Amino acid sequence: MIKIIIRFLVSAIVLLVVSWLLPGISVSGITGAIIASVAIVLLGWIAEKLLGKNVTPRSRGIIGFISASVVIYLAQFIVPGSIKVNVLGAVLASLVIGLVDAVVPTEIR
Repeated sequence: MIKIIIRFLVSAIVLLVVSWLLPGISVSGITGAIIASVAIVLLGWIAEKLLGKNVTPRSRGIIGFISASVVIYLAQFIVPGSIKVNVLGAVLASLVIGLVDAVVPTEIR
């Protein structure tokens, strides 16, 4: 449970910062970042349960990077109006989130 809360909080903060800094991704305010981060965390959790732990960004491989990009891109269809992202925005956001994950792990080890 704590792991999920940490993942949610880090995702919401990073998503908001990423939307301000990078092209191709926009979030409709703090509420939109919270809603979108919930969708991203849930989609990431579903991908991890269906495909295994090697598809998560924590695996720090190319598969984790690609799956994070896909999850971020698909989140806009789950919560329309909260987040808009194109393919470049999803790739850049997954790169930044992966870098943040390397510094601030979202998993309690």
